[in-house]
Amino acid sequence: MTKTIHVGLCGLGTVGSGVVKILQNHREQIKYKLGCEVSIKKILVNDLHKKRAIDLNGSELTADPNAIVQDPDIDIIIEVMGGVEKTYALMKEAILHHKHVITANKDVMALYGQELLPLAKERKVDVFYEASVAGGIPILRSLSDGLASDKIQKMMGIVNGTTNFILTKMTDEQLAFEPVLAEAQRLGYAEADPTSDVDGLDAARKMTLLANLAFKTTIQLDDVHVKGITSISQEDLTFAGKLGYTIKLIGIAAINADGKVEVSVEPTLLPNEHPLAQVKNEYNAVYVHGEAVGETMFYGPGAGGLPTATAVVSDLMEAVKNLRLGISGHSYVTPQYEKKLKSDKEKFMKYFIRMEVDDTAGTFQKLTNVFTDEQVSFAKILQLPSDREQTAEIVMVTHSVSKEQLRKSLEQITELSVVKKVISYYRVDGEE
Repeated sequence: MTKTIHVGLCGLGTVGSGVVKILQNHREQIKYKLGCEVSIKKILVNDLHKKRAIDLNGSELTADPNAIVQDPDIDIIIEVMGGVEKTYALMKEAILHHKHVITANKDVMALYGQELLPLAKERKVDVFYEASVAGGIPILRSLSDGLASDKIQKMMGIVNGTTNFILTKMTDEQLAFEPVLAEAQRLGYAEADPTSDVDGLDAARKMTLLANLAFKTTIQLDDVHVKGITSISQEDLTFAGKLGYTIKLIGIAAINADGKVEVSVEPTLLPNEHPLAQVKNEYNAVYVHGEAVGETMFYGPGAGGLPTATAVVSDLMEAVKNLRLGISGHSYVTPQYEKKLKSDKEKFMKYFIRMEVDDTAGTFQKLTNVFTDEQVSFAKILQLPSDREQTAEIVMVTHSVSKEQLRKSLEQITELSVVKKVISYYRVDGEE
């Protein structure tokens, strides 16, 4: 039996340094639980001569990925260096050399997980990626283990801390998007290029991983409807507030009785009393509805060095346990169901619609005629004077309608001479 498990750590940034600290500070506790020592033998870095703020405790630094991947003494690779193509190649090479892989990389797992996971099973090694979704929240293991006996019907989540920080500031302090984004970048919550976060792509990759695990199928990133937060105005937030809602960037994955799935990431109005509406700043939360368990919610820090490193080290400990028990490579289960996606006719939800119209007699009748023809009815309506003369703003919340009904209605509405423009429309969820 191996007395010491040797680890190759790829990346020594915020998360990598957190991994080193946890393995040092919790050494005795980890050794007691595993029954063996865990030692970082080599660390892959870009700059061998850079001064480090942490004690590497004798770990060897290298700039050569092969020095880690091909080292016969290294049992487990921890990948926390980011990137996509080079990282994918390193992970694949590690698996081919019979190394277990722990990663926090949602991009690689969303794009290449369906290739890497079966390969790992074939090579009888583990690939774990808990830290790739919601940082320190153990949502993946909860879905695969804690809720394994249930049928997950729907998940709603705030899975991107950057956009939640921005929307919290815009809502609570009535600030515009641009200055809040600049503050998020200054505080380190947003990247210098925030496109992946604010356009919803980061959240979409995470929802792809969650949907595949929960529904046991093969959802691809292209199957996810994605809309970011850059078009949300202070007026949208204000009108939503007047109707009792909070706007959040919500990832939603749902499956119907026929096994058809929909996955989306988009700005969504939630009732102010909904638990996800109360999640502030950079925090994440995932709301899970199971057929047997009902509603559960997982909440915590979605990013940060030590929270993410905690998830990485937990995966490391799971891989060590499997290694010592001789059961590695069995954690991945081949998708049980063929992918079936809902059409727009089968996607039902409520919508918030805001438009500018002529403030004249007969306008509302013309709007009503279009919506009546498409069998769209309304739960809430507000009409307010517009900033422009002889126009008014109308804000509506529909009853549940299909996405196709909404599209057809808006196509006709925009053709009406009394409608100046449809300013915005968003999904509404979280209420009966």
